[in-house]
Amino acid sequence: MDGRREQQQGENRTPCHAIPGGHESTQNKKACMSANAPIADELVLGTAMWGWTVDKVTAFQLLDAWYAAGQRKVDTATNYPIDRVPEHFRLAEQILAEWIRANGVEDLQVNIKVGSLNNMHTPDHLLTRSFMLMMLDEYQFLFGNNLQTFMVHWDNREDEREIEDTFRAFGEVVAKGLRPGLSGIRHPEIYASLNGTYGFDFDIQLKHNVVQSDVERYARHFSARCFYAYGINAGGLKLEEGYSDQSSIKARGADPEKFDSLLNGIRTVIAQAKENKNRPALNAMHQVGLIYAAYHPQMKGVLVGPSKVHQLESTLDFFRSLRQYDYRDVYEELVKLNQN
Repeated sequence: MDGRREQQQGENRTPCHAIPGGHESTQNKKACMSANAPIADELVLGTAMWGWTVDKVTAFQLLDAWYAAGQRKVDTATNYPIDRVPEHFRLAEQILAEWIRANGVEDLQVNIKVGSLNNMHTPDHLLTRSFMLMMLDEYQFLFGNNLQTFMVHWDNREDEREIEDTFRAFGEVVAKGLRPGLSGIRHPEIYASLNGTYGFDFDIQLKHNVVQSDVERYARHFSARCFYAYGINAGGLKLEEGYSDQSSIKARGADPEKFDSLLNGIRTVIAQAKENKNRPALNAMHQVGLIYAAYHPQMKGVLVGPSKVHQLESTLDFFRSLRQYDYRDVYEELVKLNQN
């Protein structure tokens, strides 16, 4: 790793460590909930639908636009896309690697999530030290200097001895200058307990949107701003009616009508927000998702998964607006809505 990459990784960052006893301190919680708490400052391009509802040509266009905008973080996983088509297993990472080779890029910051053994949406996984190190070698070869973070993905284990075997692999991940990470962990308390000994500075991905949030499940065990929100659009919900067969929510088999009451509440929040003429108006679900994620006090970054270039450009534009204008009142109303 070069010095620039190492400096980027350690810059302006409070390490994400385990909380003793799994209880966040009152002082830390008050600091997090301060009106002056910083908002998430990183965007990560997600690839979960690549090879499924996003074809290779579109994925290349998304990467071109992402890179041209100065963005570098990209997230992928061994089992993307999870479309239950065995031939598509590892297709998303292959598309990403092909774009990297075609463009001679060496400064992406790729998160790779490993463990799942298929893309059939089953819990089958393998996270032994030997398997993780084998995959680490493979991904260092595939992505080269573009690899930044090596994450455990979808770990349902509850055996502490088995999980500690994974921690031993993380030690070698860190020794190679990469960041360790967690995503989709069923028992974060076991990881936190072990990390009291190992002291790894994890990046932690978790689902967080107006429909569902795993923040509290992790926050009681891990301190600091080390969380990255994914699924911020709640599976592809829209403020206006109309879903094509290729939409994310239809592809996943969800029923949008189940969320009519929530969407009506969000529309009311947006209407109230438009009364403030001193900032860009809200008109889309991706804006709501960004606000709800970025303003959470423990969120370091946000994963976004646009399926078209114009969606990506809109996301980047609004993320810039979040740096320039105050939408905290909208966030607070969304929190209230979610509590009702």
